Amino acid sequence: MPHTTIRLAGQRRNTLTNGPANEPGEQPGDGNGTGTTGSRGDGLLDGFARIRRDFDLPGGFPAAVLEEAGQAAGAPLTPGEDRTHLPFVTIDPPGSMDLDQALCIEKRPDGYRVWYAIADVAAFVRPGGAVDLEARTRGETVYLPDSRVPLHPTVLSEGAASLLPGQTRPAALWCVDLDSDGETVGVDLRRAMVRSRDRLDYETVQAAVDTGTAEGTLKLLAEVGPLLLALERARGGVTLPTPEQEVVPDGDGYVVEFRASLPCEAWNAQISLLTGMSAAQLMLDAGVGVLRILPEAGPQDLAKVRRVAAALGVPWPDGASYGDVVHGLDPKIPGHAAFLHESTILLRGAAYASFNGSPPAHAVHAAVAAPYAHVTAPLRRLVDRYATEVCLAVAAGEPVPERVEEALVVLPEQMAVSGRRAAGVERACVDLVEAALLRHRVGDLFDAVVIDVDEGKPGGQVQVTEPAVIARCDGERLPLGERVQVRLTRADPGTRDVRFALT
Repeated sequence: MPHTTIRLAGQRRNTLTNGPANEPGEQPGDGNGTGTTGSRGDGLLDGFARIRRDFDLPGGFPAAVLEEAGQAAGAPLTPGEDRTHLPFVTIDPPGSMDLDQALCIEKRPDGYRVWYAIADVAAFVRPGGAVDLEARTRGETVYLPDSRVPLHPTVLSEGAASLLPGQTRPAALWCVDLDSDGETVGVDLRRAMVRSRDRLDYETVQAAVDTGTAEGTLKLLAEVGPLLLALERARGGVTLPTPEQEVVPDGDGYVVEFRASLPCEAWNAQISLLTGMSAAQLMLDAGVGVLRILPEAGPQDLAKVRRVAAALGVPWPDGASYGDVVHGLDPKIPGHAAFLHESTILLRGAAYASFNGSPPAHAVHAAVAAPYAHVTAPLRRLVDRYATEVCLAVAAGEPVPERVEEALVVLPEQMAVSGRRAAGVERACVDLVEAALLRHRVGDLFDAVVIDVDEGKPGGQVQVTEPAVIARCDGERLPLGERVQVRLTRADPGTRDVRFALT
């Protein structure tokens, strides 16, 4: 089955990750349907605890880690350069405290200047120390509806290292100059002290743009974002127009819903992509670093997706790329939703590739259509801290620190393990909530869309809009991309299993 990206309520939104957010492979949705509440009293809290055990998630931090983090919070390494005059803002989901990125955009006579401040986690984490070693075992922050398992102690990730408004913080400060078309014409990176002016959420930003009240960075983001999206499409990059399935609190329980992204979220993601591409180029030029890669789809998978497009009536003109095809699709149309789901086989296989000497044979992320690196979420993802350290050394004309070079050797496998664990937890949590909210409706009929079928055998996968459920469906010759009526035959929170049958 194609990978499904699930975002749990309260989860920070990443760019181009296998879980946050914007790495391709997200499940198509059909609006903003919500489901019946699954009550905490229905055993959900026990179910989340069981998921933590099933995936062997770590609990609290050891005393030595907490002690070292507390000391570091009060005495970080601070750079001499002061950029606190720049009017940075952060843009994140409401209530976020682990703020990795702060943005400031200025107009230039012939284009734009993008300042992107990234939390300087290395200013607080001693190489080989207790916090560093614990982070290596965790890999990344894992989110559940009722809790999170953070990469770093919250005294750092939600406190001293976070780019909270009104607080002066050490940062890795990217400065990317763009021409009037959004093409990169200059890149600079250095350590600096920064100070965010405001913590904004996506709804606030979008409302300011839509009402014409946006000023400064927000107004320019609405100019730069579309330029970068146009460049992405021109080079063959892919951003899937699909809502996310997410678990959200509702009274004394949780619901699962489909949530469509706002335009400003795509613009904001493009700034992160821009930074990641700049980082990748720095590392490739220096012959050392760690990239996020995604191989091009093989001819067999591409041929299958073309057959699916033809069967569903999705136009694929000669010479058009996959990105061109999905650009104009509407996930509210059943055939388009099914195609988007089926076609994610073209976006499988993302991984990390480290190198020291010759660059990797495959150095491109196919969905970005360019070399790309993760550097913008160091509070929540281990690899970003090390990749940033490589970039800072290269930009300064200095050797990459030996401990960083040593870490590059094992980082790809560490991140692969943690990524699989985080994705598994996310899927298990959604499965649990789906089963809990449907447990008393076995035998009921639901309207659904067939979004996946098993080749050569009966059955497939359907998407129910109300409630927002994606689950297995039994039946002969399921009509891919068509609306059907299905009967709920199983909803077991104990096994986290939901199953329908074609009526």
